[in-house]
Amino acid sequence: MTRPAVPVGTDPVGTDPVGTDPVGTDPVVTSEQDGGGASTGGGASPAGRGRGGPGVRAAATARVRATLGDHLRVVLLAVGLLVLIIISFGLGRYSLSPATVVRVLAHELFGLGNPVAGQDRAVVMDIRMPRILAALLVGAALASSGAAYQTMFRNPLVSPEILGVAAGAGFGASVSILVGLDTTLLQVISFGCGLLAAVLSLTIARVVGKGSLIILVLGGIIIGAMFNALISSVQYFANPETTLPEITFWLFGSLARASMHGLIVPAIIVAVCLTLLYAVRWQLTVLATGDDEARSLGVNRTRIWALTIGASTLMTATAVSVAGIIGWVGLVVPHLARFTVGPSFNRLLPVTALIGAGYLLAVDDVARTASSLDLPLGILTALIGAPFFVALLAKAGRQWL
Repeated sequence: MTRPAVPVGTDPVGTDPVGTDPVGTDPVVTSEQDGGGASTGGGASPAGRGRGGPGVRAAATARVRATLGDHLRVVLLAVGLLVLIIISFGLGRYSLSPATVVRVLAHELFGLGNPVAGQDRAVVMDIRMPRILAALLVGAALASSGAAYQTMFRNPLVSPEILGVAAGAGFGASVSILVGLDTTLLQVISFGCGLLAAVLSLTIARVVGKGSLIILVLGGIIIGAMFNALISSVQYFANPETTLPEITFWLFGSLARASMHGLIVPAIIVAVCLTLLYAVRWQLTVLATGDDEARSLGVNRTRIWALTIGASTLMTATAVSVAGIIGWVGLVVPHLARFTVGPSFNRLLPVTALIGAGYLLAVDDVARTASSLDLPLGILTALIGAPFFVALLAKAGRQWL
């Protein structure tokens, strides 16, 4: 008598499911498919016990190769980012060779080698180090929050500004510049106003839509429009010769205010938020397949949504408080990461963070070197991101509608 095929089980709490990929790309291998689960004359055949038949071994081998391929991509991206960082230290009006940059960093960070000339050291450690670290931090934060929002909302057109966080943080920074506060207080007030915008959007969704995602998006649009109007009011009353240009330049996005002291708290916030998102990467991947599927696997949808929105909002508010409003990073970079490792969030998150960090650093290099002026980052990211996104729409737009 032939036994019925029994699917290999899955783990609902987020560990790697046996015989299946969380996003449904790898088929579940049953005992009949590998030829080892059915036998005649009673009892399973030897191929069906222990390590399984050829089908199981082939599937396991394919999964191992895919995992190694993903790890190799991450390593290559990390190496490429390191090379870009060294090159970025040497770019500018006072250019430095990569060898000089390496000597300065080796001595200052690890105590290796001999001290380098004072001017070279000052350029690397005092002038360019804060700006490069800020670009890496902001790029990783915006890109990762964009990937998390897109996965949670199951919509590839979602960006980190969806809850009005960027507009709220921009209003806080505008007021801070208007009254003449220093950079530290500017970041604190900008961060707080960004969180306030997110809270107002969530309140609208809870009161009006009872937690509906559609109402949440509409609430974000409303709150964003309100804070943009407040920003315009601040600009209207600002001194056109002093504070207005500074407010406008900051709103366009810039890393000119970056300092080592001012990056400590933002770096901690972004690191904690990335860790939280990575901890629930499997649950978020399952949740992206549908509510019914997530519920059947024991995923707490409300908890994952709350954690994802909270972590992504904190990172967005932090990024805007450091660098101003820089659009398109959180919208375009996640798509570049998907081209590299696919849509599964557990693989998407680290790749998105690396690409986002490198992307904004490269854009900032252009902003510093393409002109005698320090070009606003928001303008460059829009000029680069808009044509790229048009190409994405032409290629995959029908799948998104």
